Parts: sequence; C-alpha cells; structure tokens
Amino acid sequence: MPHFSRLVVLLVGPGLSLTFATTATAQTADLTPKYSNEFLNIGVGGRALGMGSVQVGIVGDATAGYWNPAGLLNQTHKYDAVLMHSELFSGIVKNDYAAFSMPLDDQSAIGASVIRSGVDDIADTRNLINEYGYIQYDRIRYFSVADYALLLSYARKIGAVEGLKAGVNGKIIYRNVGSFANAWGFGIDAGLQYDRGGWRLGLMARDITTTFNAWSINADEFQGSASANDPIPTNSTEITLPRFVLGVGRSFRLPGQLTALVATDLEMTTDGQRNTLVSTSAVSIDPKAGVELGFKDLVFLRGGISNFQEADATKSFNNKGGWRGQPTLGVGVALSGLRLDLALSRLAVEKLGDQTQTNSIIVSLGYGFK
Repeated sequence: MPHFSRLVVLLVGPGLSLTFATTATAQTADLTPKYSNEFLNIGVGGRALGMGSVQVGIVGDATAGYWNPAGLLNQTHKYDAVLMHSELFSGIVKNDYAAFSMPLDDQSAIGASVIRSGVDDIADTRNLINEYGYIQYDRIRYFSVADYALLLSYARKIGAVEGLKAGVNGKIIYRNVGSFANAWGFGIDAGLQYDRGGWRLGLMARDITTTFNAWSINADEFQGSASANDPIPTNSTEITLPRFVLGVGRSFRLPGQLTALVATDLEMTTDGQRNTLVSTSAVSIDPKAGVELGFKDLVFLRGGISNFQEADATKSFNNKGGWRGQPTLGVGVALSGLRLDLALSRLAVEKLGDQTQTNSIIVSLGYGFK
C-alpha cells in the first residue's frame, strides 16, 4: 500500500504525522518494512528500562512474557503481576502494559501480557470549513491511533540439562487508525535461558515464524481527499522479520549486604541495514549493557546504555557527529512482595535548537504473592 502515511497526513493534518512516526509506517510497496510493529520493541517494566533494556538472560518475573518467556520459571513467588505506564514524546504517546504469570507445576509456568501504545484525540479537520466558507469547530472529529498486543506465554524446564529452560509466546496484534484502517496480526516468539553458578545466559527469537499483519482499509474515508500523487490505499499484508537477542549476566555478592548484577544483550535485526555499531545488509547488531546494585535485596540502583547510533555532523543541530548511546537510570524498592520501579529514559542526547529534550519517566508496579 504505497505512501499510506503521507496520504493520511494530507487528509487529517499535521497532527497525524507524528502519530504515524511513533506507530511505524503502516504499509509500503515493500511487504517487509523496517520498524514493523515497532511498538513491541519499546520495552516494558521499570527495572528493565532502567538497565538499558537488558533482560533476556536475567528476567525472572511476569515481564518475562515480553523479554524471554523462559524466565517465567525464575519468579520467586507463586503468582506475579506487573503494571506499567509510560509517556513518550512529551506525553503525546501513551504506553501501557499489564502482565500476570503463575506456575502450572514444578516444571512449567504460564503467563499473559497486554500492551497498548497509542495517540488519542487526534483532530480530523477535513470538514472544518462549512459549505458557506466559514470555520465551524463543531465539525471537527477526533480519533485515536493505537496498537495492541496480547502475548500468551508458556515455559518449561528441560529435564535433560540442569538449569536449562525454554519458553514460547503466541501473540495476537491489533492496530487501529481511527476509521481509516485497521490490521490483525499473529506471530510466535521463542526463548531459552540457562543458569550455572552466578552466570545467566539467554536467547530470545522474536517473530521467529515472521509476523503477519493483514491491513483492511476503509476506502470510503479517503474519497474526495486523495491526490494524484497519493492514491487511495488498498488492503495488503505487512510482514515483520525475525529479531534475535543474545544475553548474558553475572551476579555478585559484595561486602556490606550489597549485591551487583552486570548484564549485556546483543540485539540482532534482519530487516535490512540499520544505523548500529555492527551494520550489514544481512544483519545489524545493537549492543546494550546494564548494571543493578542492590542493598539487602530491598533498594536498587540501576543504570544502562543502549541504542548506539552514529550522528551525521551535517544534520546535527550542534554540528557534532560521532557515535552516541542512549543512557538510562532507574531506582527500585522491593518490600513484602511489592515492587516499585522507576526509570528515566533519555530519548535524545542533544539539544534541538535552543530547547533541551525532555526525558521519559517510566513507572511500573509489581506484586508477587503466594
């Protein structure tokens, strides 16, 4: 469906341009666009986001349904639940998440996760001018652009190898662009975790079978508005290619009832060359690193860095190029099964003109109980 996002921008005004940038371009002539279903790569959980989204090898609560379903077998309580809310781009994009997990028996566990990312109350001003040429504000319509995902997870220990666990996700995706278009999708993820001593290894394969989004277009909404350069879009299919994440972590006991956890992930995408530290036409690799310091398993301080990109000095506001990473910070408190985690994710590391970029604050609440 060529030029879909540009067409909708022409129809409903500048507000929708940012919306489509945050939810990824719906359709192009290429059925496997970069950043397909990108809302599923924002990340969940204040602990994870405070550590630079490093979780594949170390996750061990209900958020494992998102990061690596094999980690569901690591949770310390029988039942675990997590809620999260975050706002991106100065609050324009709302990102919400909820998850629950529990064991089936000594060898297996299940979980369910729900994700919503969207922009609400977008103004459709196509009918702002009435038939007499006057502005009539009550003719403005409002709509939302939102992406939803339901993840159903299952994990099981591999009895033949001590410390080895495997997990799988089945995910259902629904994407809605007001009354203009919607899509349904389905995909499968698979993950492994292996614990030995203080070492924790993980492998996550997202969209391992590729994920298909079938877009349905309401052509009537575009009648009379499309131009010759932007024809009315048609129904089509978008395919999300696999993404692999290899993770390793190591935990330490320090003096004074202190603990430390150091971890790193290597995220490998297969949808074409990206602006990452390792970038080829076949695969691009984005390294991430995170650390967590704990005191009495009660208070935690976290930090991380990810999303390394090379800036072009000629296109930078401060005329500086070179490699830059996205740092993150976080704190957490755990008490009687209740966990409160906050993360500060710095979305930009330079000024835009004379204005400083705002940071994104992520808050998540978890509760484990028997």
